[in-house]
Amino acid sequence: MKDKLFAVVDIETTGGNASHSRITEIAIIIYDGTHIIDRWESLVNPQKFIPPAIFALTGIDNELVRHAPTFDEISDKVFELLNDRIFVAHNVNFDYSFVKHELETAGLKWTATKLCTVRAARKIKPGLPSYSLGRLCTSLNISLENRHRAGGDADATTILLSKLLAWDTKGEINTMIKKTAEDQRLPPNLPPEDFAKIPEKPGVYYFYNEVRKVIYVGKAVNLKKRVASHFSGHKITPQRQHFLKDIHAITFEVCATELMGLILECTEIKNLWPTYNKALKRFEPKCGLFEYEARNGYRYLAVGNIVKNQTCIETFSSSGDAIALLRELAAKFDIDYRFCKYGTPGVGEVQFPVSTEELPDLETHNGQVAEAIDYYLKSRATYVIIDKGRTSDEKSCIYIENGRLKGMGYVPSDAFITEISAFKDHIDLYPSNQYLMQLIGTYAEKNKSKIQFEMSNY
Repeated sequence: MKDKLFAVVDIETTGGNASHSRITEIAIIIYDGTHIIDRWESLVNPQKFIPPAIFALTGIDNELVRHAPTFDEISDKVFELLNDRIFVAHNVNFDYSFVKHELETAGLKWTATKLCTVRAARKIKPGLPSYSLGRLCTSLNISLENRHRAGGDADATTILLSKLLAWDTKGEINTMIKKTAEDQRLPPNLPPEDFAKIPEKPGVYYFYNEVRKVIYVGKAVNLKKRVASHFSGHKITPQRQHFLKDIHAITFEVCATELMGLILECTEIKNLWPTYNKALKRFEPKCGLFEYEARNGYRYLAVGNIVKNQTCIETFSSSGDAIALLRELAAKFDIDYRFCKYGTPGVGEVQFPVSTEELPDLETHNGQVAEAIDYYLKSRATYVIIDKGRTSDEKSCIYIENGRLKGMGYVPSDAFITEISAFKDHIDLYPSNQYLMQLIGTYAEKNKSKIQFEMSNY
């Protein structure tokens, strides 16, 4: 590190993401670990409107930068100052993403070793109330003038760096600037110990924001690798930048199998409704098989769209599957076709057969409908999927009752279970839905050796 110089950088911008926002001011201080070698700063004409909220924060508006150079005009100077130097900033990935994007737009290819003073401060001075630049400077008695302007913040960051270098008796900074240092890629507000605890096992992980609210839930075959993948790459989309900035903590739950992880992930997303999860929130079955009784006393079977909180016999991803089942039941139990409908029944609607033919006997007809429903419900399988456990001392079990997920859990490897119902004592209950049953059904079809319909010696 003796031959390396630090380039301490701070920027002001028109917004929070490099792909849609532009730099309005930049300051670069060249520091050798003891002395400031060079200092340069400049306003930058972003060639786009500066929002009022940014003006309120920085004092920089369009009038102030009207005659300032564009970034393209200063790009050679910026490149000269940064090239072959350690790029230092408070929340380094923010500043780095903007500068790299602007240099690439100007036709200059540039990369650098990064050093984040937020992360360095967390390592060298743990336990402080906050690691934002303003509050950190207050805690460490660092003078911070001209706050939220590039020059003032760069000056304070340089002083902070000098103090951290002096306090760094364990060589943390030297480790951090190595390109192989894993925690350099972590979000700025995430404690490294949270990431260090994550195992290379299947399971579910949770990202939390500053107020300890879950903002993302994911599942993984390898928790360590999957979580790390969120922090790799150089995407600069607004969503990614906001996402990484929001991550303040990580927890996880190890699952024995990927299927158990999928079930837990789906359930947790439905329960917690995290901000950054999208896909599983949108899944809802569209079609259902219903049974209802009209005012004339006759029971009907109907296929139609599902209305929220409406109960039905079965849910389907397509109306074709529902219609096929209804036709099968009607044929098997000789149900009059006039009592099979293919639209969602209205609440309180009076339903009469359109045909003027003589109606079937009410008691006989209703008995046929009841028999059909009972047959279908009982035909749905009850079984347990037995698989490996989290350790060699246990096995995992997923319990399906009458075609619905009942729950999942773990049993001791040496447990002696002769009745399938005994597995209920070892499971945590989980709500069932069509998406989960599709996953479980596909898995069961491919792994028949792991399915137990009746227990003997286990």
